[in-house]
Amino acid sequence: MGNDEKILSVIRQESEAKIKALDEDAEKVYLEITGEAGKKAQEIRRGGEHKVQLQADNLLKAFQSRADLERRNALLRTKRKEIEKTIEMLHDHIISMNEKDYFKYILRLIKNLEDTNGVLFFCSKDLKRMPKNFSLVLVDHNIEAKISETPDDSIEGGFILKHGDIEENMSIASLIEEKREQLEDMIGSELFKD
Repeated sequence: MGNDEKILSVIRQESEAKIKALDEDAEKVYLEITGEAGKKAQEIRRGGEHKVQLQADNLLKAFQSRADLERRNALLRTKRKEIEKTIEMLHDHIISMNEKDYFKYILRLIKNLEDTNGVLFFCSKDLKRMPKNFSLVLVDHNIEAKISETPDDSIEGGFILKHGDIEENMSIASLIEEKREQLEDMIGSELFKD
């Protein structure tokens, strides 16, 4: 099992435990509400009038609908929190990969750009841990960009490629934001399998 799968597994287990606890709490609220509604409905039914009995039934249905809605909303809030937490963990995982894997990933990102001419800006942390031969690796892959010795600490991983007035933000945060909707769908389906 890879690191990503382990992370998703841990998050899935935490999410399932939180959802179970929320579901149990929602069930208690549901039982309290429906119990209260049932008592009121019984009182009204004792009156014996057909119209009053319909009101009691409608009241019970309204309480049940409210309880169901509150349960669904609690579940959705929990799912949203867990998806956000997982996206944060993905970001942190990428920027803290070991040097070899991280710069392989960076190289792959650079190679996927249409125009690799310009200047590459990295954050201070990445400049410090960059392999000494990374410039040569770029040349070996026909990448024309040069690495700036000046850090750009507006990013926390990844890089910014500047060529003239054009700037391509390939920071990890920017890439994740660009793919956020797809990531949310994928994470949601992984974490909350039925």
